[in-house]
Amino acid sequence: MAIPVTRNGTTTPKPKILIPEKVSPDGLALLKQSFEVDEKKGLSPEELESIIGEYEALIVRSETKVTAQLLAAAKKLKVVARAGVGVDNVDVEAATKHGIIVVNSPSGNINAAAEHTIALMMAVARNVSDACSSIKAGKWERSRLVGIETKGRTLAIVGLGKVGLTVARIANGLGMRLVAYDPYANPNLATAASVTLKDSLAEILKEADFLTLHTPLIASTKGMIGAAELATMKPTARILNVARGGMIDEDALVEALDAGTIAGAGIDVFTSEPPQPNSSASRLIAHHKVVATPHLGASTKEAQENVSIDVCEQVISILNGELPRSAVNAPLILPEEYRTLQPFVNLIEKMGSIYTQHYGSHLTGSSTRSQTFRTSFDIIYEGSLSTLNTTKPLFAALVKGLLTPITSSDGLNINIVNAELLAKERGILVNEIRSRENLEDKPYSSFVTLRARATRSSSHKRTDKSHAELAPQPLTPTEDQVIQGFVSANKPYISRLDRFQGEFIPQGTLLICRNFDSCGKIGFVGSALGRAGVNINFMNVAPLHEGAEGERNEALMILGVDGEVGEGVVEGLVGEEGVLQAGVVCL
Repeated sequence: MAIPVTRNGTTTPKPKILIPEKVSPDGLALLKQSFEVDEKKGLSPEELESIIGEYEALIVRSETKVTAQLLAAAKKLKVVARAGVGVDNVDVEAATKHGIIVVNSPSGNINAAAEHTIALMMAVARNVSDACSSIKAGKWERSRLVGIETKGRTLAIVGLGKVGLTVARIANGLGMRLVAYDPYANPNLATAASVTLKDSLAEILKEADFLTLHTPLIASTKGMIGAAELATMKPTARILNVARGGMIDEDALVEALDAGTIAGAGIDVFTSEPPQPNSSASRLIAHHKVVATPHLGASTKEAQENVSIDVCEQVISILNGELPRSAVNAPLILPEEYRTLQPFVNLIEKMGSIYTQHYGSHLTGSSTRSQTFRTSFDIIYEGSLSTLNTTKPLFAALVKGLLTPITSSDGLNINIVNAELLAKERGILVNEIRSRENLEDKPYSSFVTLRARATRSSSHKRTDKSHAELAPQPLTPTEDQVIQGFVSANKPYISRLDRFQGEFIPQGTLLICRNFDSCGKIGFVGSALGRAGVNINFMNVAPLHEGAEGERNEALMILGVDGEVGEGVVEGLVGEEGVLQAGVVCL
């Protein structure tokens, strides 16, 4: 049974995490501090599907297949974490449709994979596997098992990412000549690792004494080393693969080894794992010129610990509402941008929620102004926010804030993964604007304006405007609805709501009243709430902002209250002695 925790006066169970495969004790300890963790190893696909609906997070390695069918049954699931580099066993497209974040650990096993590559290279160069089998069989075949040295040989690397670069640095220490093909490689990092970048795969294949692959398995890399490519290589060349099975045509490699047009191979990954009898993979493994290992690239104690802790930390962050660090179906966010974005994600989600609840629901009392929910928005970033590479988390936060009050019963998980898709489905158009306004004279570094436009325009554009163009204009029933806010000391503040300007922290239950700012109004509202047993935490009176239309003594009274404010209480606030309009917003 989950242990209840208190949140805003109510009790909710701890989020549940399912782990059907082995995770390090340190990773588990991190999770168990805040969540209910179920370790259930050996589940069949049917058993997994029958229970997945209870869980908010699923942590797997490579054995568990996270299919579209499984994800459709995972009504509460927020994150699938793969403790490793690839996500071949996760249907990422289906996860995205359901708003489920998929994370992995792209750096936890870099060193392990690189060292295993070098181990296979040495084993192939010195016939270690064949020699081991020979001597254990009672033979002494020194003359047959003469190997080659790696010093002075050319190591050709396909894919100069983190693992490829680590392999290059180790091989450089062995005195090898290094060439690589990677159209996305960083030239400066390549130069620092003594690697010469080449313009094509064909070029490095001809030069290779050893060829090693370090790319993901995607459409463009599947079968990239086939019979045609093998035919261009030296007959003395050896091939290594500690990345992904499927990038080498296994049948073609067996034929080349049989024909003596390739001298050997060190292979850790295969098209079928474990290999099926009489399959291409099993024939390759059985070949006497092949050193084969059962997908051990990440199988070191250190790597297992690193990836487990990494994905567990990410699961904790996501379940706590923070931004993902290594999501495969969400944009990459640099650490410095992450720190800047996080408090504004909170602010903008609350701005969206306030908009929907304040403008989209019925307000008690008479109104001379339109209170209809609109679907066409400008979101304007000023200050440091306008210089960031990505604002996708902010866009997602806005969509989540706008939709959650009206879709919470649908069980939608709205986040950075599926926000754009959900906005499109519901006809919400968002125009993101970066302002060049200088905020040096302001007590905050960034400022956000949300404008609900009376007319639609093209969606999700990015433009730049000066502050003069963004200056607030008087509102009429057909003009913009505006909410503005900023962050100070990592706390969100709303500084403008429609025509009214006044700072308050958006949290808990808010009672928002429009009234004439005259004697007795505050007392009337306070007394009415007191009789109803509603306690007031704070109150802010927001006058009309400069330039706004309306009677000069008109104001908003914003009260933070404990507990629920019933409809009868709200209706009782409206009248000649009371307020003009009243509504409740729950955050």
